[in-house]
Amino acid sequence: MATNGKLLLLRSSQLLRNAAVINHAPVIQRSYASGEGEGWLNKLLHVKKVEPAKAAHSEALTNKEVVYEMQIHNIKPDRMKEYIQASEHCLKRIHENPDFPCKLFGSWSTAFGEQDQAVHVWFYEGGYHAVKTMSEKLWVDKEYNDYKKLRGEMLMNRSNSLLLPFSFWGKPQPREPGNLYELRSYHLRPGTLIEWANNWKSGIRFRRENNEAVAGLFTQVGDLYLVHHIWAYKDLQTRKEIREKAWQNPGWDSCVAYTVPLIRKMEARIMIPLPCSPLQ
Repeated sequence: MATNGKLLLLRSSQLLRNAAVINHAPVIQRSYASGEGEGWLNKLLHVKKVEPAKAAHSEALTNKEVVYEMQIHNIKPDRMKEYIQASEHCLKRIHENPDFPCKLFGSWSTAFGEQDQAVHVWFYEGGYHAVKTMSEKLWVDKEYNDYKKLRGEMLMNRSNSLLLPFSFWGKPQPREPGNLYELRSYHLRPGTLIEWANNWKSGIRFRRENNEAVAGLFTQVGDLYLVHHIWAYKDLQTRKEIREKAWQNPGWDSCVAYTVPLIRKMEARIMIPLPCSPLQ
């Protein structure tokens, strides 16, 4: 019995030592020489040093004269058709009114992902001053308030956020109609937004060959450290082929490997443009 007790004590001590090694082992940084360890897994395991921020994200990453607003509406399933009809008239009216300092960027309903949902994105070229002016104008606009009251009867809940565009993404380019759109949303670890942008600044060139890159945005008001990438494809099969082809470009694997560890959560929506959407 004494011998068994000693063995049990030794095994317990060894387990505790192993746990200590695992929990307190130092992070090993490794640099690869050119041509060595270039596989995707090796890059994923490589630890990059995160430089401390030297400026606010809004100063380092964007053109502050443009602000975007993303509205997400979760609609009662039996009111979807009525919602689309009512929204089409109101959104088009706002978009075309020269007295309103905002334009409709895109308007969609979700086909895959969250169901019975509409996503509207507006942009304000005058920045936050334009956001304030627009809020004041809508507050006293009778037609909009009538629509808002009707819309309230159709919705289960809604949310909005203010976003800024990544400057390296560039302005959205015109495209032929007949597309479906993908909204990929990335919830990042706090403090990693600049590192994310630095990697995508070099990686975005691998995703421009088919004009699929629409917009890259990050939140300033709402759920913070949330990044949205919007892509356009002719169909789901084209999406599959374009995404697979990107892996043939040297450097795309690095962009993926260095940004995946920054993500806490991600989701994708496939969206269909509403009739009033400028992006079709």
